Amino acid sequence: MQQFLIEATWLIPCYGLVGALATLPWSIGLVKRSGSRPAAYINILATVIALIHGFLVFTKVWGQPEQEVMLHWFQAAGLDLTFALNISSTTVGAMELITMLSLLAQCYALGYLEKDWSLARFFGLMGFFEAAMAGLVMSDSLFLTYGLLEGLTLSTYLLVGFWYAQPLVVTAARDAFLTKRVGDVLLLMGLVALATFVGSLNFEDIYKWAEAPHLSPLAANLLGLALIAGPIGKCAQFPLNLWLDEAMEGPNPASILRNSAVVSCGAYVLIKLQPVIAMASVAQVTLLVIGSVTAIGAALVAIAQIDIKRALSHTTSSALGLVFVAVGLGWTDVALMMLLTHAIAKALLFMSVGAIITATTTQDLTEMGGLAKRMPATTTAFLVGSAGSMGLLPLGTFWSLNRSVVAFWQEPFFIVVVLLTNGLLGLGFVRVFRLVFWGEAQAKTRRAPEVGWTMAVPMVVLTIRRC
Repeated sequence: MQQFLIEATWLIPCYGLVGALATLPWSIGLVKRSGSRPAAYINILATVIALIHGFLVFTKVWGQPEQEVMLHWFQAAGLDLTFALNISSTTVGAMELITMLSLLAQCYALGYLEKDWSLARFFGLMGFFEAAMAGLVMSDSLFLTYGLLEGLTLSTYLLVGFWYAQPLVVTAARDAFLTKRVGDVLLLMGLVALATFVGSLNFEDIYKWAEAPHLSPLAANLLGLALIAGPIGKCAQFPLNLWLDEAMEGPNPASILRNSAVVSCGAYVLIKLQPVIAMASVAQVTLLVIGSVTAIGAALVAIAQIDIKRALSHTTSSALGLVFVAVGLGWTDVALMMLLTHAIAKALLFMSVGAIITATTTQDLTEMGGLAKRMPATTTAFLVGSAGSMGLLPLGTFWSLNRSVVAFWQEPFFIVVVLLTNGLLGLGFVRVFRLVFWGEAQAKTRRAPEVGWTMAVPMVVLTIRRC
């Protein structure tokens, strides 16, 4: 039974995909009389099943050596396209985190999009989103990983452009898609070159080849630069960082996943490619420069924003900049820990932001104030999420930042980058808290109520989980 559960782990991403397909009768208008709610419930049920299956697998693989499951997809004329899946406590744990955040975001969306006429289409896209992310963290094949990254790019385009009747939304979706394509095309070039050099795109074979690559310095550096381009676009790093700001035109429940899990998946791919990047000194220096510039620069830009969603979106780019620095220095364990702790804190922040927008009908920070007494659950969620993002003791991000300082001890410049970035992020969160929750109530906040239970319950659950 134990081995069967492990070998059937590949089904977990499929649950979200099946849920997305099951919403089609409602999404395309074949079923109208029942409304869109049944489609939402079907997709939530599929996510619950995935969460239970993942938990059972996690209990079996905890403390056990990692296993590899091979899925033979296509074999013909000497061509063998085999997908490899890595089953370990790390990959299954990351998949469980994604599934949990997806479940909470979907429950939250029931309240946030309660009166939206295309609720079924939104839940179908969220199921596709979840399936691509869950499959990506388990993938042990660069070919499969690239395909799933393209799925995330498509999902981002469709979710950002969800309210397609608005011109600004259409522009934002187009810009997000095209900006990501820049990095994806370069990553595809690196993938083709790597397939030529190695003869396989399974990470295990790539790692063995990377121990003695027999490449010229020029070829190694070009390969490294091509491979890091994809994660730079996915993680909204300079100079491909502005798409995440524009993506805030989409529904807030999608922003919960986009700013916590989707961007983290791009950094996760970067961590997986680190042994190859380590061959290219230019690529490592590029990661350090881009990560440092984005970490400090995006934190400064966030302080200047008056749109609450955009203010927090830039802090996402800033936090992931530190992950790029960690990968550039070769500290992949620190980078992975920073990713996992950042995801929960950022999801909590965007849940609280969605509650604020729902209650006040505005995103402008200058029109807010005095919400602390009126929205206690939202205030607590924002405080806990901010404290987690800043790395305050005893929240998880503190331990990841502490490990980063210890790891970078031989590189004083990057310790300064970490501490300066954390200080600027703290300043930005304090500024938002001061404008939104403190001070005198204004016209749009004077009678703002706490959100309903469909939005409050996921927010409270994640607040308790974060604590």
